[in-house]
Order: sequence, then C-alpha cells, then structure tokens
Amino acid sequence: MTRADDRLLARLVAIVGAAHVITDADRRHPHEVDWTGRFHGEAIAVVRPRSTTEVAEVLARCDGERVGVVPQGGNTGLVGGAVPQAGQIVLDLRRLDDVGPVDEASGQLTAGAGATIAAVAERAAASGLRYAVDLAARDTATVGGTIATNAGGLHVLRHGTTRAQVLGIEAVLADGRVLSHLDGLVKDNTGYDLAGLLCGSEGTLAVVTRARLRLVPAPPHRAVALAAVESVATAVTLVAAVRRAVPELEAAELLLDDGLALVCGAFDLPRPFRAPSPAYVLLEAAGARDPVDALGAAVAGAPGVVDVAVGIEPAQQAALWRYREDHTLAINTLGPPHKLDVTLPAGELAPFAAAVVPAVQRVAPTSRVWLFGHLGDGNLHVNVSGVEPDDDRVDDAVLQLVAAHHGSISAEHGIGRAKRPWLHLNRSPVELAVFAAIKQALDPHATLNPGVLIEPTTRP
Repeated sequence: MTRADDRLLARLVAIVGAAHVITDADRRHPHEVDWTGRFHGEAIAVVRPRSTTEVAEVLARCDGERVGVVPQGGNTGLVGGAVPQAGQIVLDLRRLDDVGPVDEASGQLTAGAGATIAAVAERAAASGLRYAVDLAARDTATVGGTIATNAGGLHVLRHGTTRAQVLGIEAVLADGRVLSHLDGLVKDNTGYDLAGLLCGSEGTLAVVTRARLRLVPAPPHRAVALAAVESVATAVTLVAAVRRAVPELEAAELLLDDGLALVCGAFDLPRPFRAPSPAYVLLEAAGARDPVDALGAAVAGAPGVVDVAVGIEPAQQAALWRYREDHTLAINTLGPPHKLDVTLPAGELAPFAAAVVPAVQRVAPTSRVWLFGHLGDGNLHVNVSGVEPDDDRVDDAVLQLVAAHHGSISAEHGIGRAKRPWLHLNRSPVELAVFAAIKQALDPHATLNPGVLIEPTTRP
C-alpha cells in the first residue's frame, strides 16, 4: 500500500469512521469474489457509508484522488460487475438499509439501496401489498443492486422488470453531487428519465442511495402447478396457451430433467413424478379469486403434458418451487460454473436449447450444460460446469449462438466485465458510442466501476 493510499484511507476514516473502513485481507475477501466464485479481485479497502451524505463525501474524495470505486450491494451478481480490481475501493452500501413506511394512498414506499428485496417485501406485506420484483436471492439481493442491473426475477411476465417498479431515485454522481427525485409521480414528463437511465447502468454512472418503489396488491389466492412435458417446444406452447387462458399467471419457469435430478440428488428431495420427462414447466397464478381450477384446467387439457402436480397449500407450493429455485445452489456444488444469463425470442427458445449443448461440447467436450429459466419472458440461464473459470471459449460459443438466434447476451445480471467483449453482438457502434458519451458526461474521470459495461478509459 502506498503513502497515497494511506492518506486516502485516513480521509475515508474521517468520513465513515474507522470501524467502517475495512483493510484486513480476511474481512475484505467476501467483497473481492463474486457469488459464483469465478471472478476475483483485490481492493485497497471496503468502505461502508451509512448515509447519502457519507456516500457523496466518499465519492468526491475518491474522484479527486482518481481512485476507482466499485459499488456493491448483496454481491449476488454473476458477471463480475461488483468485483474490484487492484487499486480500487469497494463501496459497500448495505448499511443504507432503511425501508420507509408504505404510502397507502399511492401504494409506494421509499427504500435505501442496501435494503434487501425480502425486507421491502415484508414491509409491503404488512399493508396488504407486495413488491413485484422477486428472485431466489431475495434475502441478500438489495434494492440498489437490482436497480443497477434492472433485475427481472420471477414475475416479469405480469409486472415487468425493476425499471417498471422504480418511480423515483436518489443517487450520487462520481464527483459527489446528489441527484434526488423521490416524489413518486406516476406521470412526470419533466425531461429526461434519470431513474430509467440509472436502471441497468451497473453502477457506472452514479451510485443509487434510495429509490421510490411501486407496490402492487397482494393477491389473497395463489396456485402452483408443475407440469411434466414432452419437450422444450411443448413447454413454450404450453406457456403461451396458459397465458391466454389464465390472465392471473405470474410465473412460468422451465426445468430440464438433468437439472431436476441434480437438485433432487444435492438436497435429498423426492422426485415429483414417478417417471422422468425431458422437460418441466413450473406455473404460478395469483389473484383475487382462487385460480387453481383455471390453472389446472389449462394445463391438464394442453397437448404434450405427461403429468401434473398442483400445489394448493403454501407448503406444497414451496416444495414445488424448490425444484426450480435450488438449481443455482445445486450447480454450484459442482464447482464455479460459467453462468450465462440470456434472452431468446419465444420462437427461438426450443431451437436454441437443442443447439447449445453441442455448441458448448465442441469447445469443451467434458463440460456439462444446465438449462433453466423464465419461459414467460424468454430468459434462459445457461450454466456450464467442468470448465476452468478463465476459459472464455464456452462463453463465446454460447453468446455467439444467442446472437445467431436473435437473442440478448444479457437478461438480468448485466454485462459486467465478463460479457463486455461480446456487447457488440447486441449493440451497434452508434449505440456503443452513445454509451461512452453518457459515461464521459456523468463520470469524466471513470471513477465509477471502471471497466464494467463499457471499455475502460484512462483517467485524465
């Protein structure tokens, strides 16, 4: 560590207190590796502010010293977007965890960037409402992190991504200036939508500190069905039919039999059906009236459905959801995977699913490919195990195939560092030039998350 680093750390201690500037290697380590274990880094320190004012002072100091800052929430990302590089500071935002009261008239609340999705959901539930963004990492994923990546989760097909839930934002620019627009007006056409711009910006333009969030009514009735089907093509057709027949449909998830078997083996779960099927669709519907009959009828009468299990009671529903939500944990028992979160048009899902395994095995013959995801919005999670973390041939094979099938190389977790070399597959040179111009305008010294999303620049 240099004398300049020592001087910077002393100034940061003066801002947030000595207890919240972490330099010890063991305590830094959880902040220097991503959730998959694939991406590693090394920070000068981890700084833990408690307020927007402290965030602003930290950023102003680091920007002035030309030290890169990596914002971090629950650190549940999968593309290396919150992993520091040498000479950078990790800005841990989890102490900004306040969740404000529910505004009953508007159906909104304001939450700090460090509040978990579970904490927001709990506060909303106390008022008979619900936060529409839900994902398996709900207990650790934070409001700020999900805004930074425009996370989708389980209910996108009915409620949209995080961007659709954000009605106002407070954020700090790289130089310490604070943007605050938290009134929560549904109609507000006073110029540029800065909240929309920051959603999905991966911490490269500003650090979100608070957000005004839209809530939706909590439906009193819920039904979950797991359908065994003949193929991925059958699964796609089934979801399209159920969406037309059951307007209350909230989630439509795809599982394949090898992934289901892995989950059952890893966590000692019983298989849901006596005989295996090539694919499975997990469906959830919720509404003011009990949707179980409508959901059951729509699934049972569909062609290509081999068997159906329906969860009526909460415990039954949770048991069915485990087959889908435990996929990530089960795959991680095999070692750090390559996790490629992509989106395909509905008509390309089945052809892509058939092509991706041979495409990967051509470059990595001993690998295993695990597919699951959100059928309702075309989002597939392509996980590859048995490959070295730095072997990018697998990533290239999958992402090139995604582009050939007219899909997006990123669905939920952003571009980060992992996918930046392939961003040109989805974005034109003009679009990339606009990205760079926006970055230059808001962060001219490239202080915020250097090297994430767009090509790194030299700090003047």
